[in-house]
Amino acid sequence: MKPTMKRVAAIHDLSGFGRASLCSIIPTLSAMGAQVCPVPTALLSTHSGDFENYTFQDLTDTIPAYMAHWKQLGLEFDCIYSGFLGSPKQTQIVADIFDDFATEDTLVVVDPVMGDNGDLYSSIPETMIPQMRKLIGKADIIVPNYTEAAMLLGREMERQQTDEELKEWLRELADLGPGTVMITSAPDMEKPEMMNVIAYERESGTYWKVASRLLHDYYPGTGDVFASVLIGSLLRGESLPEAIDWAAQFVSQCIKVSSGYDYERRDGVQLERVLPLLHQDHLVNGYERF
Repeated sequence: MKPTMKRVAAIHDLSGFGRASLCSIIPTLSAMGAQVCPVPTALLSTHSGDFENYTFQDLTDTIPAYMAHWKQLGLEFDCIYSGFLGSPKQTQIVADIFDDFATEDTLVVVDPVMGDNGDLYSSIPETMIPQMRKLIGKADIIVPNYTEAAMLLGREMERQQTDEELKEWLRELADLGPGTVMITSAPDMEKPEMMNVIAYERESGTYWKVASRLLHDYYPGTGDVFASVLIGSLLRGESLPEAIDWAAQFVSQCIKVSSGYDYERRDGVQLERVLPLLHQDHLVNGYERF
């Protein structure tokens, strides 16, 4: 069943409160003109950051039949995008989804959601790391944050890293299989007031960097928004550096707007106030080769 607009299978959890995962992904990609078909991996009452006593329903056993029905329907996707997984066992299920649904024209994106700020999320076991390391080998693009990149490589986080050391991390991640690797929230040793998204395209050997001023307000779910805008931009035909640039700009704008309001940061960015920007033309803010 061929789609009449860009169609994305989004394999993520559904957290009822907190503007993260599917609650951020669906409106963001929809605003960019894509049809989002969710594949829920877990059902949570809230996201797992800064909340206690949240409920967690692992949906591992429901996914195979769910996807078998889609297979019967002959559904096709322009992108398959996986993120938070409810159990290590789901990594093989997601790998099977890639095998069953991805064609040579399908963009396969893996956000290896496992942790942030140096720690695993409370709902993620240590055993997820080696399984996620295998899964990213099937991706065209991976978008770990700095913490997740360190976990995938078995490295210590070092905030004082040169560009050459960061390039080595990108190459080592690419050696695990993905064609394009990026790391969000990467440190800038020469400009500590900045935070970078860095990327490496294995086929061309090109490195990209998009710098943003470090904002000290932390909100959960910004990684989901970043990956969604990145995917939406690529599906529109934008180049990789343009897509990274716009995704970084949009997340920065979400944080700036949200920081003007007095509310608990664990509720996530006030995405609803910023979504209209996705309908407007945007200027390239400043990507560069490095």
